[in-house]
Amino acid sequence: YVCSTWGNNHFKTFDGDMYQFPGICEYNFVSDCRESYQEFSVHIQRALNSNNHPEIQYILITLKDFTMYLRPKLAVVDGQIVKTPYYSSGVLIESNDIYTKVYAKLGLILIWNHEDALMVELDRKFNNHTCGLCGDYNGIPIYNEFINGIASYNSITYGNLQKISKPNVKCEDPDETQALPSCNEHRDECERLLTAPAFADCQLRLNLEMYIQACMQDKCACHGKEDSFCLCSTISEYSRQCSHAGGRPGEWRTQHFC
Repeated sequence: YVCSTWGNNHFKTFDGDMYQFPGICEYNFVSDCRESYQEFSVHIQRALNSNNHPEIQYILITLKDFTMYLRPKLAVVDGQIVKTPYYSSGVLIESNDIYTKVYAKLGLILIWNHEDALMVELDRKFNNHTCGLCGDYNGIPIYNEFINGIASYNSITYGNLQKISKPNVKCEDPDETQALPSCNEHRDECERLLTAPAFADCQLRLNLEMYIQACMQDKCACHGKEDSFCLCSTISEYSRQCSHAGGRPGEWRTQHFC
């Protein structure tokens, strides 16, 4: 069971809800939220890079009483810079030029591409015990994330609730009244890209419609600019999730595309 974020502010919860949240503060991505004892937490600092694309600047992971601070090409464990691969007390950190991966014996795997895309896989023993941008992992979409009791939240309200408040840090919440455009004029193109022959092995493994919707939102946000970040990030995510689900995506990048 995987929670992920990528590209143009997309998030997909453990329960399968996909939403967009453009906040640029520090957030609880996923934590163990049982009252008595927290086994782990993953916080992310989101920001806009020099091209105005959303990215994750750093990730802060706490496992029991062990803390890890990850930046691209840097891993700090309990305040000490460490060389990777690093192994200690049930945690392995691996990194190369493209990814940093963390494997924790308590049942967590984290994969970050040093930019916009982060994926966390959690053991089922955490069912119904998590909170954060990844949701509560209760197996039921929408409930307790976007509908809680009688209150219903939109995705921006929900995202703002996950902010980590830090003294002396001023950081604006995105406006909760923003409506998403429908973007239907991009459906055909997105459908064509995501049903390309390279992805034949992926269609039965993933919810294609979700990725089509994300791709349509990306196209709207690009305003017709031929910016590779726009389209490539959702297609890359589709490809990563397909591999993760045991599929074998073919070679979809070309000289002219992504």
